[in-house]
Amino acid sequence: MSVATWTPAYVGIGSNLEEPRQQIARGLAALAALPDTRLLASSRVYISSPLGPQDQPAFVNAVAGLLTQLDAHALLSNLKRLERELGRQEPVVRWGPRVIDFDLLVFGGQQIDTEQLKVPHQGLGVRNFAIYPLHDIAPSLHVPGLGSVAHIKAKVERGDLSELA
Repeated sequence: MSVATWTPAYVGIGSNLEEPRQQIARGLAALAALPDTRLLASSRVYISSPLGPQDQPAFVNAVAGLLTQLDAHALLSNLKRLERELGRQEPVVRWGPRVIDFDLLVFGGQQIDTEQLKVPHQGLGVRNFAIYPLHDIAPSLHVPGLGSVAHIKAKVERGDLSELA
């Protein structure tokens, strides 16, 4: 009998359509229901201008902290399934509007670079809407290749990112 290994994982959640704050709450509930996975923490909720095309509503973002027995690719597959179940439709304009978006930001101490998955997430070191919420729940987390979350946050300007009350 083998003992299952639990791996910490951090998932960014974003939305800018159909009551985005409620979509974040729905996303957190869906993450909590994933098989072989436990939702341990969630950040505050933030709002910011869109990264891509500016002719769309502001984005609402948060980060979830998980422990999972799934491997990184299985977790990603489940995140994509949840996106579809929660109303995300394809094709999506790159950085365009969306009901829900899940990004696997960090998976244990792993660095993964495949066609389907890049971990740590490529934008983590520069995107305020990802690093500030991650800092809420894991400031001392070491991100492979980037350093501690606190160190990364110190280099990323807050810009127009603000907390939602």
